[in-house]
Amino acid sequence: MRKDSMRRKQPEKIISFFPTGEFYYTKGMKALEKRELAKAKKYLSRAMDLEPLEPIIACQLAIVETELGHYEQSNGLLHFVLDDLDPHMTECHYFLANNYAHLGLFKEAYRHATAYLDVDKNGEYKEDAEDLLDLITLDSEDEFEDLSEQDEMIELQEESRYLLESGHFAKAAAHLEKSVKKYPDFWAAYNNLALAYFYLGNSEKAYQVLDDVLERNPGNLHAICNKIVFYYYEKKQEPLSYLADQLAKIQPLIPDQQFKIGATFALIGRYEEAYRWLKKLQKNGFEGESSFYYWLSYAAHYTGRPETARSAWKKVLRDSPEKEGLEPWNARKEESDVERNPEAIVRYLNGERDEERLFGIFLLSLYGDQKEVMSHPEFCDIDHLQPHEKIYMADVLGMPVDSSLLTEMNTRLAHETALLLYHHFRPLNQEKSGLFMIWFSIFLELQYQKVQLSKPAGLAAAVEYVWRKLRNEPFSQAEAAGKYNVSVSTVQKYAKFIREHLL
Repeated sequence: MRKDSMRRKQPEKIISFFPTGEFYYTKGMKALEKRELAKAKKYLSRAMDLEPLEPIIACQLAIVETELGHYEQSNGLLHFVLDDLDPHMTECHYFLANNYAHLGLFKEAYRHATAYLDVDKNGEYKEDAEDLLDLITLDSEDEFEDLSEQDEMIELQEESRYLLESGHFAKAAAHLEKSVKKYPDFWAAYNNLALAYFYLGNSEKAYQVLDDVLERNPGNLHAICNKIVFYYYEKKQEPLSYLADQLAKIQPLIPDQQFKIGATFALIGRYEEAYRWLKKLQKNGFEGESSFYYWLSYAAHYTGRPETARSAWKKVLRDSPEKEGLEPWNARKEESDVERNPEAIVRYLNGERDEERLFGIFLLSLYGDQKEVMSHPEFCDIDHLQPHEKIYMADVLGMPVDSSLLTEMNTRLAHETALLLYHHFRPLNQEKSGLFMIWFSIFLELQYQKVQLSKPAGLAAAVEYVWRKLRNEPFSQAEAAGKYNVSVSTVQKYAKFIREHLL
């Protein structure tokens, strides 16, 4: 069960990549070779966003997840490859066998190891698969004739979780509906089904599922927490407060349940209760992913424990370096800084023009305590947003979004270009905000005309160049190219489009 045996050789050439996808894939592979696993995951995830149908990328990302010890996430990716991308990528069966063995699910490990040997008798991992079979069938050869119900339920749970995390909500819902029909007391599947319905915008069905769970399984912690989260995002303060008070009376012993309670309290701003559970977990040696330290840092900061907050944030940046600048102690700056002013953000989110609302969503992504903005009494009605605005907001809030929707709406391009501009123009004031209004106007025109200009750095350079020219400021295309590290010809090309279509 060596992790090194999972390392897939890098192909000499990848066919049908867009340059940006290949760029992130190459960066991810270089990071993997250096054992910089967090960076490798970040870059390969980005490559997969850009090339969602390329099985090699998904397989490499699965390998990184395994190396990080995230076996369930790796399994989700590998099942996705076999089920939807390339069923002939037989080595995925061996990788699955290896993962299931690490998880202690030896019957699943046996099934995939034998499947690999059946379809690829002389494959690269033949000896490893045979060694794995020898290990897991030692003194128990008769035990693997049938898969147990418990193992099948765990596999169903892993597959559905991957579908949810990757944004395939409709597919996840269909998968989970079959699961609960087959296993009527499979409570985890019901809770995930409620999440799938909620992400699909059908909150009525989501609440019905949770109500059914709580009626048949009173006190189900995940159902209670999910219901609180739904109330929070729908700004239903009265039922939220009542249910949160009920949650405060629950005293679970299982660490994962304690984390669920702590994270839920942190999300809704009840930091003392959040800190109590999260700090208790840390003292007991709980090692979570960056999300655990993220909520611990916020809970510690807002309860007056700065040393704990900063220590936890260092661990957030270790696994998620892109969160630099989102520290809880940076949540409030001078009110003159637009991106640090909740009132200003809400005004933009309620703007009459599309570009105003897009700029508001971008500002929301920069604000350290997003729930403070979302709980503002004048926060926008999400149901009234345009589809591309809903996708953009869901993405910046960290909610799972189908990668095909991100590609179709192209909101990542809008966000990355705005981030490049922000790097050179922060902090923002009313005057500088005009630059971003121009960019989001350009982005909307790109979408309307279905024009493919895919380089955020080139777009940022051209937008600044045009903006400065409109203000009669001396600024050449060569200066713009040097500032954003692109060619002058790229600036010329993008600036020409802007002048022809927007000015």
